[in-house]
This record gives sequence, C-alpha cells and structure tokens, in this order.
Amino acid sequence: MFEEFVLAASTADLSAASRAREAADAVEFRMDLAADPLDQLAAYDGTLPLVVTNRAAWEGGEADDLGRYDALAEAIGHESVAAVDVELAALRGNAPAGERSHATALRSNAREAGVSVIASVHDFESTPEFGTLVDLLADAASEGDVGKLATTANGRGDALAMLRATHEATAAGHRVATMCMGEPGRHTRAVAPLYGSRIGYAPVDAADATAPGQYPLATLRDLVDGLRGEGDESGTGR
Repeated sequence: MFEEFVLAASTADLSAASRAREAADAVEFRMDLAADPLDQLAAYDGTLPLVVTNRAAWEGGEADDLGRYDALAEAIGHESVAAVDVELAALRGNAPAGERSHATALRSNAREAGVSVIASVHDFESTPEFGTLVDLLADAASEGDVGKLATTANGRGDALAMLRATHEATAAGHRVATMCMGEPGRHTRAVAPLYGSRIGYAPVDAADATAPGQYPLATLRDLVDGLRGEGDESGTGR
C-alpha cells in the first residue's frame, strides 16, 4: 500500500464507508472517536481497505490511556485493515511513560501481519521552520513505512515550507504524507501529492471533519485528480 497516492475517507462510523467508495481509495477509521470500534470492525464488510487510527489525547485525539494499543493490536488482525497509524513520539520515546514499548510492539506485530505502519506527527499550533520539517519527515519515515506530518499553517509561508519539505523528503527516497491544517494551508491537501505526498485525508461527511481545513471528500478527489492530470507526464490522474 502507498506505492501511489491514497485518498483516505476519515470516519468514526464504518457503516458510512459505502458512501466513500466512489471517491476514496481507503477509509481511515478513527477508533478513538468511534462507538464500539471493535464491534464495528468485526461487522465491516466493505471493499475499501482500512487505515486504523486510535489517536492519543496528547496528540489531539480522544484515546486517553494505554488500552488504545490493545484495541489497535486486535484491529490489525482484521483482513480489511491495511495500515495502522502510530504516533512518532511514542515510537521515539518522547511520549508519556509506557508509550514506547507498546508502540514498538504494535509496529512489530503490524509488520508481521503485513500491515503498513504510518508514523505520524501533528502540530496544532504552528509549522516549524523548513529544516525541522525535513528532519521530522526523515525521522517519521525511518520509523514507519510512511512518515506523516500535519502542521498548522499560520500563513502562506508555512504552506510553502511544507511543500518544499515534502519535495525534499521524496527526493531523498522517503515515503511521506504531508498537509497543513488551517485555512492558510488548506490548499496543501490538494497540492502536496504533486510533490510526493502519498496520503490525503477527507471526511466522509463534511460536517464530521477530523482536522481543521479538510476539504469534503469529493472535492479533494476532484482537486487531486485534476492537478495530477495536468502535472503528471502520464496524464492518467487517478
């Protein structure tokens, strides 16, 4: 997975996944926002592969204890699950006590199960300077199969720094997924794939956006495909 760009439809309700089939390549299942997430996984019979995320409260999610790893460990056993999101801070030992051993064990189990690992970083306040972005992407890509970096743009310069960092990381051979949250960086969600970003995120239902600045799913699909059709030598788009 992630050999090419993947548009993931984010939702906490897997019964809504069928509405994403026309536009999405995968579904990001936000377990931390879901009611009875393991029951939902057991009942899932959709055709789109799943990216499971159980975001820690200290990284902007709603999972507030180490039990989230038990849920993720069970989740990666489902045939429909193709990737799991794990916070880079947990993998690197920069998170609350106990996180690292759980995170690295989950990564090992995921890889044994043939499930890709997305090592993710989120900054809900700002965008670091360009050099720090490049270093973060290299670190995340080295810890996971894809390094994901989402920061908050407070101006267009932040968005430009993210796009430059995406291009540099991709040129260095790293597999990354990048975006800027917030209105000044919203366009990066559509433009970053041109510079090598491998994953985009959009809500199944626009009212249920899981991060600031997300486009509606169908809109992001059209934007990405339109830009790729103009910019790719192949001209094939999706």
